[in-house]
Amino acid sequence: MDINQKVLFVDAGSGYYRIARYRLGDFFGPVDLGLHLAGRFNSLNIGAGLLAGSIFPGSNRLIFTGFSPCWSGFYISSMGGAALTFDNLGINMLSIVGRAKGPSLLFLNRQNGEEIEVSIDPIDIHRIWPSGRRGYYAMQDWIFEHYASRYESAPRILAVGPASEQTDFGAIGSLPIENGKLTSADTWAGRGGFGSKMLKDHGIAAIIYGGTAADDDFRDRKVADEWFESRYQKRLAAKDFEATTKYRFDPMAGTGGTLGVNFATLGGAMFSFNYSSVMLEENDRVDLHKRFVIDHYLKQFNEETIQPKHQRTCGEPCSAVCKKLRDEFKKDYEPYETMGPQCGIFDQRAAETLNHRADEYGFDAISVGGVLSWYLECLHTGILTPDELGVPDKPVFTAEGFRIAEDSAHNAAIGVAILDGIISRTLKPLDLEQGARRRTRHLARRKGRRVMDLFVCNAFARKGWMVPNQYWTPGALAPMSIMGKYYMYYGSDFHPPRELGRLNAEHFKDELVLDNLGMCRFHRAWAEEMLPEIIETLFHCKDAFQQSIAITASRIHSRNSSVFWESERSIDIVHSFLRRKVAVEHKDDPRLRDWLAQFDADKREASLNFWYEMHKGAHESLLEF
Repeated sequence: MDINQKVLFVDAGSGYYRIARYRLGDFFGPVDLGLHLAGRFNSLNIGAGLLAGSIFPGSNRLIFTGFSPCWSGFYISSMGGAALTFDNLGINMLSIVGRAKGPSLLFLNRQNGEEIEVSIDPIDIHRIWPSGRRGYYAMQDWIFEHYASRYESAPRILAVGPASEQTDFGAIGSLPIENGKLTSADTWAGRGGFGSKMLKDHGIAAIIYGGTAADDDFRDRKVADEWFESRYQKRLAAKDFEATTKYRFDPMAGTGGTLGVNFATLGGAMFSFNYSSVMLEENDRVDLHKRFVIDHYLKQFNEETIQPKHQRTCGEPCSAVCKKLRDEFKKDYEPYETMGPQCGIFDQRAAETLNHRADEYGFDAISVGGVLSWYLECLHTGILTPDELGVPDKPVFTAEGFRIAEDSAHNAAIGVAILDGIISRTLKPLDLEQGARRRTRHLARRKGRRVMDLFVCNAFARKGWMVPNQYWTPGALAPMSIMGKYYMYYGSDFHPPRELGRLNAEHFKDELVLDNLGMCRFHRAWAEEMLPEIIETLFHCKDAFQQSIAITASRIHSRNSSVFWESERSIDIVHSFLRRKVAVEHKDDPRLRDWLAQFDADKREASLNFWYEMHKGAHESLLEF
């Protein structure tokens, strides 16, 4: 029997909608099909994987694809748990084309297997955003109040905040609905700025969707257990419980979640003060981490979140319970790193204040944290003045004499003022409508090259940019066609750059397997290995699926327009990584020592060679044939 993927096309301008079918085998999921549709229609595509609604934990990730306004290339973002409700629509993908005349809500409802009800309703975003809980949260509340009662079972709401109107890196957020109420476990498709795309390109400020649960999904746990017992000598639930230890509670680290485990184990490899910590001696970095993080920042998190087990899932049944909470504040490593130590903030109250304001505005939290830490260092060094940024004072931006609670609160207050200024766009240095990289370039023409040298980002094409993942490794700054996710090798060990480029390519394909099936990467310890086997058993097309992954990776990478590192700080991150491997970890690898000698002699020339060697390794590994 032929199996088709059903795509609901909605023209936001006319309200016209239709269903199109794409044969399984030609396309396998929201990434390869999204790439095809984005290339034809410049659409925003929102889709679920083939296993959505199944018994496999982590299989209900909602995948967003299209051409990113901030990255300037094809991009993939994802949101935990949101495909479980999406599956009830009876479609595999929503593809939004055209643009509404004004900000609007897209309403999707399917009851009892009938045709999807579709409507596009104008909404007054400038009245909603300033009300109640403000911004993105106010939008969630307003839509829930006015539309949720139309659904027989709990719907799901996707919404944007003011950052999607005023910048190119607005996020799309969602709050799971349980027991008739919105929960506090935010889920975000943040990377790539698809909130900005949804609002600016299509005029859609929010989407509410839901319907009657489907009854034809794979739900036979007995069969799944047989597969897992054959491979791992464990049942599905037991293997998944083991695979998600880090995200629940890791007894080896004495904490849990990405925030807990990462901060517990980083030691001297933790970034702080806008990456300037890479220039410190190892003893100073270790001391900073111990006094500011282990003894305070992480201690607060463990006492307030981990020990009382304040945790939830993203909305689907899952043993990871990765959403770590304190009241309304959800805590993940990278936002609480970029808007934590990177901004000179080492106190949970201060970090909560800054992170929550960023969430109210609906920013990509990682990117806005990188932007804020750059602004703060520009203030600290005197490149920019408080008057130019509309803030009351300079930050405390050095570890020496730093008062953890007081100075963290001081820096957070400045960060909040900067966020307010970005949204109001009343001061030119804070106008990020065209992105942060473009703003650094314009400021550099007046202020000098140093303003660009302090901004760490992956650069793509003329104005594309992405704040990197917060790991001290060259892979996070690699010249790949998609950066800011984990489509690269982010291990902390040294690999020569040509080899590293090949590893980046392999990780690219591994991550595509997960995203093209809508699988959460927190389950990758079994998913990367088992998913092709599951596809073979259920759909009898394992070989075609794996070939499609290679072809999709090649087609995405053929658009690679990565630009060599524009900031000296990016070069310093790689240089100091190599130095740390030799001086601190005492790695005795002649290839490592050779590259370090090249950087010591001429770091710019060496970095150019290092960057291009990574580029070569990726290119030679991602050829279609």
